[in-house]
Amino acid sequence: MVLPDEMMQARIVQMILTKRTEEALLALSSFYELEPPEIVVGTVKGRRRTAYAVYVQKEKKIYAMNSAIFYNPFVVLHEFYHHLRARGGSHRGTERHANAFARSFIESYKDVIKMAIENKENSKHS
Repeated sequence: MVLPDEMMQARIVQMILTKRTEEALLALSSFYELEPPEIVVGTVKGRRRTAYAVYVQKEKKIYAMNSAIFYNPFVVLHEFYHHLRARGGSHRGTERHANAFARSFIESYKDVIKMAIENKENSKHS
């Protein structure tokens, strides 16, 4: 699976952190050329206490335990991975792969922030 470049990944995480989750899901969906999932507060029977969020393939919806989850990049990206993998009609994404997908975005975000800080410090000393 092709991932967005590091800057786009960092921007996606930034959007989620700054409460622009729907915009982030739209950008990701555009990149992968698929319909964006809806994200709503709610629970899914049988998963009420065990998951922060659940992707329901038939509805193309991410159900979040509460609205605070909307702004958690790891959870949102993990569930988006399930949406992405389900587009062929069958859910083929494993939890391990969904975790790795989310982690790659977060690592890109950390790397971009670190680079920006280093560049700022280097420009002070020039």
